[in-house]
Amino acid sequence: MPPARTDFTTVSGREVAPLYTGSDTARVDYARDLGDPGQFPYTRGIHPTGYRGKLWTMRQFAGYGTAADTNRRYRDLLAAGGTGLSVAFDLPTLMGRDPDHPLSLGEVGKCGVSVVTLADMEALFEGIDLGSVTTSMTINAPAAMIFAMYLVVAERQGVSWERLAGTLQNDILKEFIAQKEYIYPPRPSMRLVVDVFRFCAALVPCWNSISVSGYHIREAGATAAQELAFTLRDGIEYVQWGVAAGLDVDQFVPRLSFFFNAHNDFFEEIAKYRAARRIWARTMRERFGARSARACMLRFHTQTAGVSLTAQQPYNNVVRTTIQALAGVLGGTNSLHTNSLDEALALPTTAAATLALRTQQVIAYETGVANVADPLGGSYYVEALTDAIEAEALACIDRIDRMGGMVAAVEQGYPQREIADSAYRFQQAVEDGRKVIVGVNAFTADDETPLSTLYIDDSVAEVQLARLRELKATRDQVVVDAALRRLQDAARGDGLLMPSILDAVRAYATVGEMCDALREVWGEYQESASI
Repeated sequence: MPPARTDFTTVSGREVAPLYTGSDTARVDYARDLGDPGQFPYTRGIHPTGYRGKLWTMRQFAGYGTAADTNRRYRDLLAAGGTGLSVAFDLPTLMGRDPDHPLSLGEVGKCGVSVVTLADMEALFEGIDLGSVTTSMTINAPAAMIFAMYLVVAERQGVSWERLAGTLQNDILKEFIAQKEYIYPPRPSMRLVVDVFRFCAALVPCWNSISVSGYHIREAGATAAQELAFTLRDGIEYVQWGVAAGLDVDQFVPRLSFFFNAHNDFFEEIAKYRAARRIWARTMRERFGARSARACMLRFHTQTAGVSLTAQQPYNNVVRTTIQALAGVLGGTNSLHTNSLDEALALPTTAAATLALRTQQVIAYETGVANVADPLGGSYYVEALTDAIEAEALACIDRIDRMGGMVAAVEQGYPQREIADSAYRFQQAVEDGRKVIVGVNAFTADDETPLSTLYIDDSVAEVQLARLRELKATRDQVVVDAALRRLQDAARGDGLLMPSILDAVRAYATVGEMCDALREVWGEYQESASI
């Protein structure tokens, strides 16, 4: 027997009425609250013609093993019709540790690609023209070091930095809030972020210097409104710090991008994206006095919800991912990654990653949804839900403002507690059957056939350790040591850090050596327990 449906709430727990009518949208003023696509406040999208002029970028997140392994996957994805690259790094790289560090044991190349020095970055993009692809790099605490490596590879390919297009995640606040892959305390960490802003504004003008990420906040258990509020308040914090560093809002804010989750509740997700654009546009104009339209336009990447994938009946994940991707498209995403069916079990196989890409292509070319901008605009339910999520997010943003901003809120543990509470409430609803997860707490099967998955063995670590030993034996250690000392001197002062980081990268200093040099100056962050 199918479970009785007694819970009529969204994934976030929001009550849903049985019917929505014109009375639910009576307060909506078209010019003030919606506008045509391409018009302030951009609720209906930032482009007047939606996807007619250009489809969203189809960007598959990939990375595993050595740089050479991932380079082959990139070539496969580009050959299959992918239009952008997205780099997943392994845990040691994300934490600023080299493969020979004791904490790296068993993790090298397992959850992403191992990048230790410039030599790895050169291998990662061998045969790929950095002037003709856009690249997204999911890296945060060591973002400046990894970005410097990418810049030097472009330099050696003969590609001008002015031609480089892509995105550096570089969002340290969400690490403190949700993902926990931080190194330094919040305030010196924010200095590194702003340093990249300043550097890109001057020398890499087409590069998105940050991807303010709600994805990981949602994966940790936040509701849709919390994801929206914490992400946009993070964005506000970055803008405030950039302005304090002397940057012009109309110059650097257009290079800020955002990154949202696409969860299972179809209409809630669409409403979230529409509310995000409206809040950001009004905030930039009213709070920061932005004059350019581009500074008011929220551009965002979407990734389908990894947390929604199940190890049980994994082919159900294809259905979940398709619905989530469709919500992202109907919500007006500018870039999209679709998760693979096997990601609850392991890194995706080539076949699973290709199927995930094909999902996007079917949506783009076969469904007709890309023919019309904001096709659900005017729906009583969607407009009412957009307003409700906006109101809840703005109330949360106001609470953070009263705390003194997001850095202060993080130091007080506020967003961490809110997310933990929401995650607990959702899990309770799953445990008692109010929220149905197909194949997990309903419609289960006892005779599942095991899925063949990608396995990364420890030979990757052996390869990387051998490469590291060889590099250290052949590089000029005197030059490396001098570059690392200059980096520490820069960290003790208040000048730009990127020039010193670039010098260290060109000398083939490792990620761990550069991060350790800053650890000696700034220390490591230890989070206090939030109760």
